[in-house]
Amino acid sequence: MLAAARRPLAIGIGGGGDVVGALATAEACRRAHGADPVVGGVAWERLVIDPEPGPRGVSEIVGDVGRPAEAALLAGPDTRVAASGVLFGEAHMARFLGRDTVLVDVLGGPVAVADGLAATARALGADLLVFVDVGGDVLGHGDEPGLASPLCDAVMLAAAARLATEPEGPPVLAAVFAPGCDGELTLEEIAERVAEVAVAGGLAGARGLTPAVAERLEQAVREVPTEASAQALRCFRGERGVVAIRHGEREVALSPVGATTTYLDPRVTVATAARLAAAVYECGSLEEANDVLHSLGVRSELDLERERERSPSA
Repeated sequence: MLAAARRPLAIGIGGGGDVVGALATAEACRRAHGADPVVGGVAWERLVIDPEPGPRGVSEIVGDVGRPAEAALLAGPDTRVAASGVLFGEAHMARFLGRDTVLVDVLGGPVAVADGLAATARALGADLLVFVDVGGDVLGHGDEPGLASPLCDAVMLAAAARLATEPEGPPVLAAVFAPGCDGELTLEEIAERVAEVAVAGGLAGARGLTPAVAERLEQAVREVPTEASAQALRCFRGERGVVAIRHGEREVALSPVGATTTYLDPRVTVATAARLAAAVYECGSLEEANDVLHSLGVRSELDLERERERSPSA
């Protein structure tokens, strides 16, 4: 699929700096196959950047350069939160690349996201959609001790699985970039989850960073605020050992494995390892999806951000 795509759209699905992880796939397609890729991500910045908890909806965003769908817009270098003026990571990426990026509104849940990205793909002429998770927590069952940000990933992967069922739409892949580099699931847990997908026939392949792609990511990391994606570059350089991220709240075990991207069939992934995405598949809003996670005993990043807003010292 990657080799055949002339216009792939790679979306970082976890918010924040995941757009850098999406660039790894986009840049590999550009350099290896002469593709003309587009990258994007979710309108949900980390609390240290956007002081209001949760993602932003399209009505809260200004400075965009086009709105091909209700749940997605095109971001330029000045695309920002209307109330605070905070620039999105996708705006920084647009400035770095010198071209528009895609920004996704997840408030409407998987159904709205799927509809929005289908319309956006048509508007852009995209012939492949790749939903890129940085770290691998999208594969979580929900009971992993380190799982901290399951909500956005689950909604986006559910949307990917929905799009993959559309007979007239472009092909769709899920991807895990920089496994373990977000400090959530361990490498052992990720390997087990990927194996679940592979046994069911859903493993599509894997790629490692190359020197040229790593150099491009190194440049992007200087422009786009990200921490987890940057760990992949340390892995590529051969660093090993345990390092702290997220102000010491998370630990990452650096190894060459962190410099890879694994590609998966989103339908098989949701039907096997990605139990949280399966649970929110029918949800009509982000809040409904969050409630479903609560019913499973899973705490989300939205909960954490709201708690920290109420008690900044927590």
